[in-house]
Amino acid sequence: MRKGILGRRGLAAAGIGLLAAPAVRAQGNWPERTVRLVVAYAPGGGTDLTTRAMAEGLTARLGQTFVVENRAGANGIVGSEAVARSAPDGYTFVTVTSTHVMNRHMVPNLPFDPMADFTPIALMARYPLVLMANTDAPFKDIPSLIAYAKTRPKGEIAQATSDAQSSYAANQFAKAAGIDLTEVPYRGSGAYLGDLTGGHLKLAWGSTATAMPLLTGGKVKVIAVTSPERSGFLPDSPTLVECGLPECTFIGWVGIFGPAKLPVEIARRFNRACAEVSATPSMQEKFRTMASDPAPMDLEALAATLRDDDARWAKAAKEGLLPRQ
Repeated sequence: MRKGILGRRGLAAAGIGLLAAPAVRAQGNWPERTVRLVVAYAPGGGTDLTTRAMAEGLTARLGQTFVVENRAGANGIVGSEAVARSAPDGYTFVTVTSTHVMNRHMVPNLPFDPMADFTPIALMARYPLVLMANTDAPFKDIPSLIAYAKTRPKGEIAQATSDAQSSYAANQFAKAAGIDLTEVPYRGSGAYLGDLTGGHLKLAWGSTATAMPLLTGGKVKVIAVTSPERSGFLPDSPTLVECGLPECTFIGWVGIFGPAKLPVEIARRFNRACAEVSATPSMQEKFRTMASDPAPMDLEALAATLRDDDARWAKAAKEGLLPRQ
């Protein structure tokens, strides 16, 4: 497995490659040709839509075309591996979610190291997960859910999940609350929505973007969010911290990564351009549409965020809170 090269100054401690390799030197006028953004998931999802909006803004700001290519498969692994093996010349990148780092702790024989084999560029968006309940369920909030679950036979109450992130949130919640809930994995949030709105499921985990369109139908209620503070998109929904479960916090993200050994000058310019695009009115509107928040941060802050994520997933794996792939 290829190892990333250590960065300069404060980046050295990050263990993430940000320093130019001797054979690859940054050009001050990068980009000089089309840049490819590989979305490691299927078209039409949140990562794809966010990437396409960012690509449009980057094209206008940097004067070269940023094209989007979907290479889905294996929870983001197929597209990520292709980029990990590409030349670190500043013209091939991958967009992934938080599971990029999580995969390191739950996928046996992963063909790359998410920390060492990539150069982190930018986080495009961040979002909490939400716990949704059918409005006819015999509980209306977290305290009444916990009280109800403690009176029911083991495994009677199911909670739907649709990916590794929601599986983690579900397992962490049940453990912290001291209740037994049966996880029912679905292939995407669209697969469980009929069961949730129809009353066949009492609980489901999803993103803010998944939850918000359901609220107008009157069949689903958000009873908690995983952010440390209340979401601006769901200001009436309490956090799990407010409900007495301080360990139950999680913020997912959508980010851009390049192959290891990418020249640091390119990484910094790309990072700054993403922050500039994020601040434009058109991109701010896209964030509102997707019920996510912009996440601009410099490379040093990004490296620290990824180290924190890696530590979280290592601990979660030891505690049996991550799904096995």
